[in-house]
Amino acid sequence: MKGGSWVFAIALLGLAASWYGSVLYPQVQLGRQTETRTVPDGQLYPVARPGLAVQGGEVYRSEGCYTCHSQQVRQEGVAVGLAVTDAGTNLTELVEAILTVAPQWERTRVAHAVANLPFQVLDGVSPAEAGAAQKQLEAAGARAVITVRPLGPEMERGWGLRRSVAVDYLWDRPVMLGSVRVGPDLAGVGSRIPDEQWLLVHLWDPQIHSPGSMMPPYRYLFEVRPQGEGEAADALALPEGAGPGPGWVVVPRPEARALVAYLRSLQVTASLFETPVVFPPGGGTAAGETQGQEAAQSLQP
Repeated sequence: MKGGSWVFAIALLGLAASWYGSVLYPQVQLGRQTETRTVPDGQLYPVARPGLAVQGGEVYRSEGCYTCHSQQVRQEGVAVGLAVTDAGTNLTELVEAILTVAPQWERTRVAHAVANLPFQVLDGVSPAEAGAAQKQLEAAGARAVITVRPLGPEMERGWGLRRSVAVDYLWDRPVMLGSVRVGPDLAGVGSRIPDEQWLLVHLWDPQIHSPGSMMPPYRYLFEVRPQGEGEAADALALPEGAGPGPGWVVVPRPEARALVAYLRSLQVTASLFETPVVFPPGGGTAAGETQGQEAAQSLQP
């Protein structure tokens, strides 16, 4: 009888511990999260999705898109750097100051760069080094900003400018993180491919833009109609041989447009306190010849 009591007590303790670890602690840690502010501009984040995108999220869920796509960008670290955004009036003094804090640059390269700002002077240094160099350049009359570039293979692929954090999913019911990547991660697809027409064509036939893709076509989200005057604006612009044939047009159903609206709302770009992202305004050249802007440029379709 005593042994049975001990077994019951141990089982109860194990059940309580597992419930605490999997239910109560996450709720205490994340369940009360509210909207936050972006840095440094202080904009409210995240903003609730528009109604059409909310409907599209239901289409995404009902079609099981989360079984082949994830929505969670991972990050391995950050590279801190320094970029000059305003040269001031004394270019000669600025060139000398840059060569002092970054002797790896050639004088002719620096002289050309300060005339074509912004210029990424340092990349991959410690915050203390970046801060000290910033003071030196500003003493020469220039304006310099400390940059923060998230690192990792998923940033290199352009899947997001930074890692995903809990607040990104604040308005999602349910959260569709996914666990398999048969296709690319979609957390930042709205920034990577903002073109509605591109996404609609991809749903009609993934092979058009992505030859060899394993994604099936979702043609039942479209209507094939006889070509008529009034429908040209809604019809897909398909390449020759990809449509239903002469005299017919492909028109997206409301479900297709809603799904595309949801995909376009997926963006991992806001710079937050826990995941800062700071690139020099207006683009520019990084210390490794565009390294500092690779992630941003790779988001283009």
